[in-house]
Amino acid sequence: MNLSQMTKNEIASFKSENEKLYNDFKGQGLCLNMARGNPCKEQLELSVDMLRAFDDGNFMSECGNDVRNYGILDGIPEAKKLFSDMLGVASDEVIIYGNSSLNAMFFSMQCAFNKGILGSKPWSQCGKIKFLCPVPGYDRHFKVTEFFGVEMINVPMTPTGPDMDMVEELVKDEAVKGIWCVPQYSNPDGISYSDETVKRFAALKPAAKDFRIFWDNAYCIHHLTDKPKYILNILDEAKKVGNENIVYMFGSTSKVTFPGAGVAVMGASKENIEELKKYLGISIIGFDKMNQMRHVKYFGTYENMVEHMKKHMAIIAPKFRLVCDKLQSEIAPLGIGTWTTPEGGYFISFNAPNGCAKRIVQLCKDAGVTLTGAGATFPYGVDPEDKNIRLAPTYPPIEDLAKAMELFVICVKIAAAEKLLAE
Repeated sequence: MNLSQMTKNEIASFKSENEKLYNDFKGQGLCLNMARGNPCKEQLELSVDMLRAFDDGNFMSECGNDVRNYGILDGIPEAKKLFSDMLGVASDEVIIYGNSSLNAMFFSMQCAFNKGILGSKPWSQCGKIKFLCPVPGYDRHFKVTEFFGVEMINVPMTPTGPDMDMVEELVKDEAVKGIWCVPQYSNPDGISYSDETVKRFAALKPAAKDFRIFWDNAYCIHHLTDKPKYILNILDEAKKVGNENIVYMFGSTSKVTFPGAGVAVMGASKENIEELKKYLGISIIGFDKMNQMRHVKYFGTYENMVEHMKKHMAIIAPKFRLVCDKLQSEIAPLGIGTWTTPEGGYFISFNAPNGCAKRIVQLCKDAGVTLTGAGATFPYGVDPEDKNIRLAPTYPPIEDLAKAMELFVICVKIAAAEKLLAE
C-alpha cells in the first residue's frame, strides 16, 4: 500500500515498526562503506598479471626509446594507438597522461585560466565566468570548477542527456565557458546520451569562442549487460560541422585495471592537443611510460580491453541487481522513492521524497553504513530538493551489500514516514 494513502495512525505504527528494526541494526556495530565507486578486491585481482609485464626484460618502445628513461611527453606510440582506439580518435589527437583523468581535466582548466584557449583571453581576466553542470552529476567535477571560483549553473538531466534546449539557450551568454559531461552511463544516473543530444552538443555555437565541452567518457567500456550501449563520437560529429575545437575528451583505465595506477588519456582536435602539449612540457618531461607499456603489453588491443571488462561485469552486475531488487520489493510498493536501473557505469541514482535525502544518509551513518553525502551530486553540495542519493554498490562484498541495503530501505521508510507525519 502506498504510504501516502495510509492514515496518520497507520503511518505512526509503520514508523515505530521500522524504528525497532533500525535500532536492531544500530546494535550490530556495522562499519560498511558505500560512499565511492571503488572497484572491489576481486576486480583488482583481475589485472595483477600486468605487474609481470617486464619479466621478458624488454623495456624498449617501438620508437626506440627505453621506457625507463626520460622523454616522450605525450605518450609512447603504442599507448597512443591503444587509447586513441578507446576514445575513437586518431593517434595524433591524444595525450597520454599519468594515472588520473581528473588531473588532466584540472590541468586543461588551469591552462584556460592562466593562458587562455587558442588565442582567447585567459579566463582569469574575463571577470565572472560560468560553467554548466548537468545534475545530478559528478561531485569531483564540481569541486574543480568551485576551486577556480567559477559560477556553476544547474542543468537538469533528462532520459536522453542534459536538457539541450536549456544548454543552447544558456551558451548565448559569453560568460558561459563550458560544460561538464559524463556522456555514457552518466554519474550517477547511468544515462547514455542519445544521438540527437551528441549531435546538438557537437553543433553548439556558443557566444564564447573559447567554450569547451569537458567530455568525461569515464565509463566508455564499463557495461553491465550483454547488450552494451555506445554513444556517437562527439569529435567526429563536431568535425562534420566544422566545430572540432569545441570538445575536450577524457578517459582512463582507473576502473579497468588499477585506480591510482591506471592510465589517463585526453582526446581533442590537433589544434587543441598541440596547444596543451606546449603548456604540459613546462610542467613535466614525461609521464609514467613503464605503466603505459604495462597496459600495452597486457592488453595489446582495444578489443582485448573490452573483453577484459566482461570479467568486471561478471563480478559487479549481481551487486547492481541486488540493490535494484531490494528497492523494487521494499520501496516501490510504498511509493516512497524512484531510482535508475543502469546498464553500465558504477552507480544507482536514488530519489527519495523531497526533503528526505540528508535524513536518510544520516540515519544510515548513525547505524554504521556510510553513503555518498546528500547533496554531493549537485554543485556546492546543495541539492535544491534534498532528494538525490548516489548508491555505489561495487566495493562491498555482496553479503555486506545485502545488509547495507536492508538498513537503507529501513532508513528510507523512517524518513518518509517522518515527513508525512509532519505535514
